[in-house]
Amino acid sequence: MLKRRFVIAALAVASLAPVTASAQHLPDLKARSVVVVTENAYPPLQFVDPKTGKAIGWEYDAMNEIAKRLNFKVEYQNVSWDAMIQAVSDGQYDIGMTGITIKDERKAQVDFSDPYLRSEQFMLVRGDETRFADEKAFAAVDGALIGAQPGTSPFYTAVYSILDGNEQNPRIKLFETFGATVQALKGGDVDLVLTDSVAAKGYVDASNGGLKVIGGPLGAEDFGFIFKKGSDLAAPVNAAIAALKADGTLDALNKKWFLDYKMGH
Repeated sequence: MLKRRFVIAALAVASLAPVTASAQHLPDLKARSVVVVTENAYPPLQFVDPKTGKAIGWEYDAMNEIAKRLNFKVEYQNVSWDAMIQAVSDGQYDIGMTGITIKDERKAQVDFSDPYLRSEQFMLVRGDETRFADEKAFAAVDGALIGAQPGTSPFYTAVYSILDGNEQNPRIKLFETFGATVQALKGGDVDLVLTDSVAAKGYVDASNGGLKVIGGPLGAEDFGFIFKKGSDLAAPVNAAIAALKADGTLDALNKKWFLDYKMGH
């Protein structure tokens, strides 16, 4: 399996834990400067808008809101994924954000925040599909095709969780955009697209019965921000994450980036 977290992931945001934090109880970091590093290569979490050249995304919106509530000045810098965890561990940056999956082996190098997103993918098919009802049945249907973008979470889940682990499997048909995969599904050029629950519901609701979701969630992973071991930023950031969950801010970001962004692109 891959060593890095997937690019352009389909993210289904789950209720990770009950929270009760409120903004008035958050720590005040007194305008402290905090350097946050990212890769800008993981839409819709963080990426450079090709139209404006501006770095945008879910994580930018969330981190800017965290900085506002904790009263710190955020400075963004960029580094490659391969160098990020070690650079944060060495104290070159205060926080790392780039859809980093929380894993026990990484906890030996860095501290993680509480989860702020859970990645879960669902099977989107045409409304009249009757040949298969889950991933095992799909794999058994000769000639049934999956539409995916290369190098994405849906692509790798298709390879390793549905098919045979061969990244060259001809049953995966590649497209440049997520929207193109859905259009191919509607047009009968492919038979399955993997996406998050929020976007899946949006497409199904807008399809007038043309699309439906089958099976259960695939590829569940929790994402967190990373800090140098022992960082005094972890507890305040966790408090802010809890507050953003409690007041609906994260739900609003989920809709903005995982439904509206996909539906519009």
